[in-house]
Amino acid sequence: MFEAAPISADSKPALYAELAAQARALLEGEHDRIANAANLSALVYQALPQLNWAGFYLYDGTELVLGPFQGKPACVRIPLNRGVCGAAASQRRTQRVADVHAFPGHIACDAASRSEIVVPLVRDGQLIGVWDVDSPVPDRFDADDQAGMEALCAIFLASLR
Repeated sequence: MFEAAPISADSKPALYAELAAQARALLEGEHDRIANAANLSALVYQALPQLNWAGFYLYDGTELVLGPFQGKPACVRIPLNRGVCGAAASQRRTQRVADVHAFPGHIACDAASRSEIVVPLVRDGQLIGVWDVDSPVPDRFDADDQAGMEALCAIFLASLR
């Protein structure tokens, strides 16, 4: 398994490729959404440096509801029109935010969070939820992180039935 350590921009694609391989192996043969979300959250939280939260919000048909995660206790329900998670879900587009305090309508579940990336989880045109990762470091996430997180989410979605 990985130990979180500072990574250079050059090593990010390799790190995410290794994480993707580990995620495929970890989720292989398992189709339970909760079990796979729990394991993916733990894998990413342990592997990547400078994170203070990594997890899922699952769509219940009305709003996003807290799912498996790693980190401090979090907000339980998020409307689709609120915060970074709500924006990712309603726009069906990854949100990469360098400074969450500058994001209109940001929901501060953890005051230590400074940057965030949220990937919408859409399968067969249906919103399943979002993958949310926070960092206490401003501007923590770049294009390599976005591509890596989106690839991990594709592996998660492929594991579901």
